Amino acid sequence: MESYLLDWANLLLRWTHVITAIAWIGSSFYFVFLDSSLTPPVDEDLKKQGVSGELWAVHGGGFYHPVKFLVSPPKLPEHLHWFFWESYTTWLTGFALFTVSYLWNAGTYLVDKSLMDWSPGVAVVVALSFLVMFWLAYDGICRTLGQKKSGDALVGALVAILVCLASWAACHWFAGQAAFLLVGAMMATSMSANVFFWIIPGQRTVVADLKAGKPVDPIYGKRGKQRSVHNTYFTLPVLFAMLSNHYSFTYHHPQNWLVLILMMFAGAAIRQFFVLRHGFKLGRNGHPWLYAMVGVAAILAVLVWLRPVTVKAAVAINSVAVGADSTGISDAIGYKTLQAVLEQRCYMCHGPLVQMKNVRLDSPEGVQLNARNLYQQAVVTKVMPMNNATHITEAERALIGKWFTDGARVN
Repeated sequence: MESYLLDWANLLLRWTHVITAIAWIGSSFYFVFLDSSLTPPVDEDLKKQGVSGELWAVHGGGFYHPVKFLVSPPKLPEHLHWFFWESYTTWLTGFALFTVSYLWNAGTYLVDKSLMDWSPGVAVVVALSFLVMFWLAYDGICRTLGQKKSGDALVGALVAILVCLASWAACHWFAGQAAFLLVGAMMATSMSANVFFWIIPGQRTVVADLKAGKPVDPIYGKRGKQRSVHNTYFTLPVLFAMLSNHYSFTYHHPQNWLVLILMMFAGAAIRQFFVLRHGFKLGRNGHPWLYAMVGVAAILAVLVWLRPVTVKAAVAINSVAVGADSTGISDAIGYKTLQAVLEQRCYMCHGPLVQMKNVRLDSPEGVQLNARNLYQQAVVTKVMPMNNATHITEAERALIGKWFTDGARVN
């Protein structure tokens, strides 16, 4: 019953999380586009009001004319829309989903004893510390160097190094699937913290000063803009880290930390292309295609690097596993040979004592009933055994694969 309720909690939280994340990312992308696409106002009245840029757009059958004031408008309207609940709700649902999916059963989903043999409680504390420590380090870099002249490039370089170090540590301390998600959660936490600690407080100060008739300090707008720009570059790397848990060929790789870093780098480069593209149309930036090409090249390099072994190589590995000579490589795998692997690697969770997800593999009937799932989970995606807790080898996976492709016979 607990597993059933956790599955429902996972589903509903994931649904809500995706919806709110779409709203947050959508508004973030729109305002970055808007800033990059603004042109100096033509109307003299707009100039007198302090408008620094305007945009004419058409969408959904109507025309829109947003304008941006350099520091603040002469007078606040009665109704002012704030953008913060999208961020907060995304983080709250994401953290709840992380708790249900990983922290609740940390011993199974968070801990990989071949990497770090620590208790579930310690693993949870260390995982949560990633969220806090990354934010403190990132915020410290921005505070000390972000306000200096030409400091943006240095801040970007140091934050990139910080992300790389955190990725390496997470992948060496936690199970691969959890490590990727943890790095994404770490960066997403800083994105939401930027909104909570910097962007919204600065905007509230500006609004309060306007209402009180005080002069507005432009530093609040500059700081908010800086953190907003950081958030937009974090977005695609975070999305990759979150989606990667469906693709085990990324986080099961021996150098999974490097896979994660390269894919996040590709995401940031592609995001840079989109940021600059709008300004390029207005003649403000150099041609941004180089960034897109670098991002795509990084993805293609990872794709080639992670390519699976050929069928011929897998069969050769299998022949070694079963003790066959070169003339017996094409022989079909018998159930007894398969059973020896299942007994050692799968019965722990799918045997007479425990039947996770109501799957049993300790009988010919059970194996035949779940043959396709066995092949999919153990050979194609390599999700099972979870975190490779039973240390199944590539040769044994190849053996299961050959058994399935030979007809999955159990007699």
